[in-house]
Amino acid sequence: MKRDTDRESPLVITDLKKAFRTGFFKTRKINAVQGLSFSLEKGEIFGLLGPNGAGKTTTLKMVTGLIFPDAGSVSVFGKPASTVSSRRKMGFLPENPWFYDYLTAREFLTMAAGIFSIDRKVAKERIETLLNQLGIAHAADLPMRKYSKGMLQRAGLAQALINDPDLVIMDEPLSGLDPIGRRELREIILALKKRGKTVLFSSHILSDVEEICDRVAIVARGKVREIGTIDSLLNMGISGAELEVKGDEEAILTLAGELGLSTTRSMTGYRVGLPSNTRIQEILGRFMEAGIQILELKRHRHSLESIFVERSEKAQEEA
Repeated sequence: MKRDTDRESPLVITDLKKAFRTGFFKTRKINAVQGLSFSLEKGEIFGLLGPNGAGKTTTLKMVTGLIFPDAGSVSVFGKPASTVSSRRKMGFLPENPWFYDYLTAREFLTMAAGIFSIDRKVAKERIETLLNQLGIAHAADLPMRKYSKGMLQRAGLAQALINDPDLVIMDEPLSGLDPIGRRELREIILALKKRGKTVLFSSHILSDVEEICDRVAIVARGKVREIGTIDSLLNMGISGAELEVKGDEEAILTLAGELGLSTTRSMTGYRVGLPSNTRIQEILGRFMEAGIQILELKRHRHSLESIFVERSEKAQEEA
C-alpha cells in the first residue's frame, strides 16, 4: 500500500499573505508576504532565495505553524499544515536555533524525541545514527555551550530530523558558517535528498543555492518574482552570443560591418559579438555562404547573481 507521502505534493503554498503592525501605536502596516504561491515536488531540494526582509523567514514560520497567515493556505502532503499529522511529517531548523546550553547534544535530542513520543529504544538508536551522520558523536556528551557555530547547526539539524520527517525545512542554514562548515552542510543536505527527503531552505548565499538546489524561487518584498530550475532561470537571462570564426580577414570584417556586428581578433581568427536580439541562425547562414568557417558559437548567460539583483531592484522600484 502506498503512503500518502508518495501521492501528495510535500508542500503547496497558495496566495499566502501576512502583515505586521509596527510603531508605538501599531499604526504602521508592513506587508511581509503578499500573495506568495509555490509548491514542492517529492525528493527535491528547493531554495527560497531573497535579500534580507524579503519575507523568507515569515513564510517558513507560517509553513511550520509558528505564526498564522492573514490569508491563503498551506498544505503538507495534502493536509492543512496546522494539523498534528502534518507537523509530524515536518522537521524545522530555524535561522538561530536556541538551546538549553547546559544540556549535552544527546540529552537535547532525547528531550526532542520525547516531544514526538518516539519509543525509547527507537529514539536511542535514531539519536546515535544522527550523531554519527552529522559528525558530532565525538562531542555528544559535552554541554552545548562549548559547541562552535557549525556544531550547533548540526545539533539543530539533528533535532529537525529526530522524527524522521519527509519534509525538512531550514531557515538560512548556511549563514554564519565558515567555508568548510558550509561545504559539509551542503553535503548533508544532498544526502537527505538521496534518502528521499524533500528539502526547503531559505538563503541569500547564491553560490550555495546554485550548487545544490533542483529549483529555486526568487522572493522580493513578499512576492515570488521568478521560479524554476537553475538552468531555466539562467537560460531565461541569455544576453547574446559570440561567434569564433576563421577565414579571409577582409571577408569577415566586411560581412560583420554590413551586419553591424563587433569583431575582435583572436588566436584562431576573429570573435564576432551577437547582441541578444540577433537572429543567430540567419547570421550563421550569411557567414557560411561567404565561405567563412564557424569554429564555435558561445551563448552568454546572466549569472544567478545578476538575475537575483535585477529582480530585487525591480521589486524595490515597484514599492
